[in-house]
Amino acid sequence: MIPRETIDRIYAAAKIEEVVSDYVTLRKRGANLIGLCPFHNEKTGSFTVSPSKGIYKCFGCGASGHAVGFIMEIEQCSYVEALKQLGKKYHIEVEERQLTVEEQQRQDDRESMFVVNDYCNQWFKEQLWETEEGKAIGLSYFRERGLRDDIIRKYQLGYSPEKGNPLAKALKAKGFKDKYVINNVDTKIGCGVCGMSDDGRMYDRFRDRVIFPLFTVSGKTVAFAGRILKKKDNVGKDVNSPDSIIYSKTNELYGIFQAKQSISRKDMCYL
Repeated sequence: MIPRETIDRIYAAAKIEEVVSDYVTLRKRGANLIGLCPFHNEKTGSFTVSPSKGIYKCFGCGASGHAVGFIMEIEQCSYVEALKQLGKKYHIEVEERQLTVEEQQRQDDRESMFVVNDYCNQWFKEQLWETEEGKAIGLSYFRERGLRDDIIRKYQLGYSPEKGNPLAKALKAKGFKDKYVINNVDTKIGCGVCGMSDDGRMYDRFRDRVIFPLFTVSGKTVAFAGRILKKKDNVGKDVNSPDSIIYSKTNELYGIFQAKQSISRKDMCYL
């Protein structure tokens, strides 16, 4: 359990307007701040932040709460995870209690999946920039489509080779557990970067594709999209990471991590 004193320090330090403004562009309206609600689609801002009361309230969908609750909702995380995130933001050390077996397992599952995704993201980038196949096929494709190298690097685009299931082999060599690599549709545990064939062999889900990683607003690698470059029968152009305990396509917007600061500065966003 996190000590009450630590929780009180976090609540006292976490200014609602500072926390919300990391995700929502706010503008002054009287004593309050207003912006577009991040929890539902709207054209007219009905999301109100009250610095004096330390709360937010959306008069469109009814969402409301304090800074910790906002982080829980926007990041889809637990109370403890939200406290830890805010503790990190405000440089407050968080010591937590002994978790239950179930809580610890779920936290371990989430953290392990983010580690797998982060490794895969680095691996895809290495394939694009450091292999002959990646440079000849993936990098050439991006450049032909008019993407500058700095943009390719900014959005951390990558490449997955065509033959041999090398990512599956690399993940095995690194000791990653199958349960975090292969997605279980029932438990939603596993990133789904690899699949399992009927004969029990692991294969690369995104092979022979250019890779577009997706990030959370805070910058965690949460999923991937892969686009094939050659026309193949019975093969879809695009392959995406499956829904999991860390990723739901309805809750993520491609490019938001890279764009959030510019959106805030310019008070404008084209979708």
